[in-house]
Amino acid sequence: MNATQSPSLWQTIWKPAVAVLILGSIGLLALASWTLFDDMGEGSQAFVYYTVESTDLPIVVTERGNLESQLETTVRCDVEASSFDRSGNQGTQIIFIVPNGSAVKEGELLIELDSSAIRNGLDSQQLSYDKAVSQHTQAGATYDNQITENETDLAQAKLRVELAKLTRDMYMDPESGTFKLAIDDVGRQIDESKNSILEAQAALQLAKTEKSGIEALFKLGYRGKSDLETSRRSFLRAEGQMASSVNQLSTFQAMRKQLADYEYRMKKLELEGDVATAERGLTQVKTGNDAQLAMALAAKVEAEKSEAKEKERLDKLGMQLELCKINAPHHGMAVYARENSRYNSNSEIAEGVTVRQRQRILTLPDLSQMQVKTQIHEAVLDQIRPGLPVTVKIEATNRTYDGVVHELAVVPTSSYYTSVKTYECVVRILERVESLKPGMTAVADIHVDRLQDILSIPVQAVVQVDKESWCYVHSDEGIERRLLKLGRSNDKFVHVLEGLSAGNRVILNTDAIFDESQEKVGDISPEAGATEAPDIPPEELTKERSPAKKLDGKATFSPGGRPRGKDKRPPGAGGAPKRSRGGK
Repeated sequence: MNATQSPSLWQTIWKPAVAVLILGSIGLLALASWTLFDDMGEGSQAFVYYTVESTDLPIVVTERGNLESQLETTVRCDVEASSFDRSGNQGTQIIFIVPNGSAVKEGELLIELDSSAIRNGLDSQQLSYDKAVSQHTQAGATYDNQITENETDLAQAKLRVELAKLTRDMYMDPESGTFKLAIDDVGRQIDESKNSILEAQAALQLAKTEKSGIEALFKLGYRGKSDLETSRRSFLRAEGQMASSVNQLSTFQAMRKQLADYEYRMKKLELEGDVATAERGLTQVKTGNDAQLAMALAAKVEAEKSEAKEKERLDKLGMQLELCKINAPHHGMAVYARENSRYNSNSEIAEGVTVRQRQRILTLPDLSQMQVKTQIHEAVLDQIRPGLPVTVKIEATNRTYDGVVHELAVVPTSSYYTSVKTYECVVRILERVESLKPGMTAVADIHVDRLQDILSIPVQAVVQVDKESWCYVHSDEGIERRLLKLGRSNDKFVHVLEGLSAGNRVILNTDAIFDESQEKVGDISPEAGATEAPDIPPEELTKERSPAKKLDGKATFSPGGRPRGKDKRPPGAGGAPKRSRGGK
């Protein structure tokens, strides 16, 4: 029975129930509106809240920069000036060049320079080189011939010395020398002369006796006058023979004296002089040979150097001829160089233009390998090091790439317009890219660190006056000002070390309750919230220091680290984008 009556009851009460619900909703809306306007107090702006909670805080340094190629080759004119253009400028004319901005492949012809003058010089130099080779060959042959001639002259001189010594020794040998044989021969002749004298004496005596006997017999008449004359002639012949033998002995004795006293000494001096002359001749031949050989060697070396010099000139011209054609060393895009000169502020590169030696003609960036060149503020320099991961966002394409810090300058970039010190940083994109051009704007998020499970609040919720930092917290009692001890930050959030707890509701739009005319707000700086530097003993200053480490709990700049005047931000929030009025 009750089951059959329930639908009738519901049909009876549903309209009053709906009316009650509508009235309740209107009441809740009215209560919420009253609470909101009550929270606004006397201000004209509504508060925007952020609820503090435990979360991770990535420490990221964000900087803007421009794209450039990792591999960019500068193509220059390496050809020596060989002609003059109409303006009188010395250089080499471009007869072909690829269009500006065109994509080229490795090995493709980029530039061809005028090589007519080099070819003419190459032909003339080839003749000079051939002549130098011929002279070198002749000088080498002359040198080799001089060596042979010197050996012959030296052998002849040595032979003359040996012959002179042998002649001297042959004459002066005491046993069988020429002098000894001559003395002995004269001695034998003397002995023979003495024997001849004895024989002549005997013959003379016999002739004399015979002559006396014939004379006696003639007187007696036993011999005729003819016999007497014959005996007398025999006697005279005996006397002549005796005188001849004596004279011959005297001659041989004089000859022996002459040989012993004069000819021996003269011949000895002569022979020894011949030996000395031959030895001096040998020395002279040696000296002459050395001089002639040195002259031949000098001529050979001179010809060799001349050939090498002519070869060097020939090779140089050949290299210059090769340099007239410049091929692409790698894939890339040809970009003409622009240089300012004294005569033309816009010195264009084009076919027919004369370029000087070492002048930049074009650059060839490899657009598949790109990098970002940016500037790091000195306040965050100690946080950046090569090898840190980077997220690179290209503003034109709104695409992100993975990168890494490749280089960090050690010398600041000088600027005439500001005293802020920044350091050049190169971030390399790890992957190969497409459709990116040099000069495009890129945003590099350098991931320095990640603080885990900490309390953090948006940077726009923090107010700084002098060295104090605080925020405004909404509680049941109303708006409360809380002093904060801050740590590290990025461009959006700051680490709260002390002053807040999880669940607190902080006010983001502090301008609604903060009157800058009543209190002086200090500029945000990297040193805000940091403790003073401790006194270091002098002996500690001399110790070798290890590389600086990041100190947790100290206020630091966020990426860019550029302080903004009158921004009510936490220490380390400098360089962050302008705070928004939005919520979480």
